[in-house]
Amino acid sequence: MTQPALSNAPALSLHVPEPPRRPGDAPDFSGLVLAEAGAVDRPPVHAPADTLRHLPWTLIRVLDGEGRAVGPWNPGLDAETLQAGLRAMILTRTFDERMYRAQRQGKTSFYMKCTGEEAIACAQAGVLRRGDMGFPTYRQQGLLIARGYPLVDMMHQIYSNAADPIKGRQLPIMYSARDYGFFTISGNLGTQYPQAVGWAMASAYSGDDKIAAAWIGDGATAEGDFHQALTFASVYRAPVVLNIVNNQWAISSFAGFAGAETTTFAAKGLAYGLPSLRVDGNDFLAVHAATAWAAERARSNLGATLIEFFTYRAAQHSTSDDPARYRPGDEAALWPLGDPIQRLKAHMIREGVWSDEDHQSAEQEAQEAVRAAAREAEAVGTLGQSRVSSRTLFDDVFAQPDGRLRRQRQQLGV
Repeated sequence: MTQPALSNAPALSLHVPEPPRRPGDAPDFSGLVLAEAGAVDRPPVHAPADTLRHLPWTLIRVLDGEGRAVGPWNPGLDAETLQAGLRAMILTRTFDERMYRAQRQGKTSFYMKCTGEEAIACAQAGVLRRGDMGFPTYRQQGLLIARGYPLVDMMHQIYSNAADPIKGRQLPIMYSARDYGFFTISGNLGTQYPQAVGWAMASAYSGDDKIAAAWIGDGATAEGDFHQALTFASVYRAPVVLNIVNNQWAISSFAGFAGAETTTFAAKGLAYGLPSLRVDGNDFLAVHAATAWAAERARSNLGATLIEFFTYRAAQHSTSDDPARYRPGDEAALWPLGDPIQRLKAHMIREGVWSDEDHQSAEQEAQEAVRAAAREAEAVGTLGQSRVSSRTLFDDVFAQPDGRLRRQRQQLGV
């Protein structure tokens, strides 16, 4: 029997998250609460997870506004490591700009830039070992570039030409490079997490010494894959570093639709008993330090760590996106955590291990390297000019081809 409604009961209403700013509004980040650089404590690597519950509510920062490295999270990197990291970020951004123009020229069908997020992949590439396995999403091209993966091979895949190392089996920018610890990118967002946790569990089960790392964006934390992976990572203490790149925006919806209005993304790890950090994603030193801390925990059989990297997507989601339709056009330039390249440059100049002349030289070297790779790749062909032979259709299916594949190859005439 239906119960009558109480006359004094309030009418129910549904909350629909609303972006704080729309196109035409003035950019305003005054509501952000940012911890001062150096203000957050750095617990011992072996600290019990239940003593770390305050960390998801603050922000780990090392570089202050004057370019000084301060506080307990300062990793104390040497000049060579700093220079390699800055050069990798410069090269990554240069590569992005060239490939973006190539898409606009019709040389490829699709591209995605990581502008403003270069510190995350480039710093983490220097922490993880070559035998470790990364399960990236589509804005971690810096992992490959920082490790010296050939730019021309990346371009072959972007152009979908006859030299595509993936043989036409993936979308442009969805790279795969096992020898560089780069697992095939999955277009089904969120799947990287359970894949990484499973790989890490297998490594531990076999008594190996390799760990895994995974990356997803803020929007993908709303997928079931995220929560299932955290359950397994917690229960089995999988040796994995689980990264959330919170760049404020999914393809055209803001982070509130994934829960950012009510909590931090790092705090989602607390329900699973996981140590969880929230880190300035535009601070190369903070990214390096937090990743090293989490990796050491994983290698010490202390299990997984969840890291939220707080950053901002400065460019469009992809070449199919126009951010001017859903946010103020000049908002990226006013992001209060700045540009990761300029921040590291300022720190290195202050430390006397870099100069404006060094920076100009590094930018010129990056331009020349990207141009040389583009000439080589475009000689093979851009979109539609050449393609992988159909003979490769039957390659890499089984370790040993069976009769079915041989018959199908004969039927195709290859």
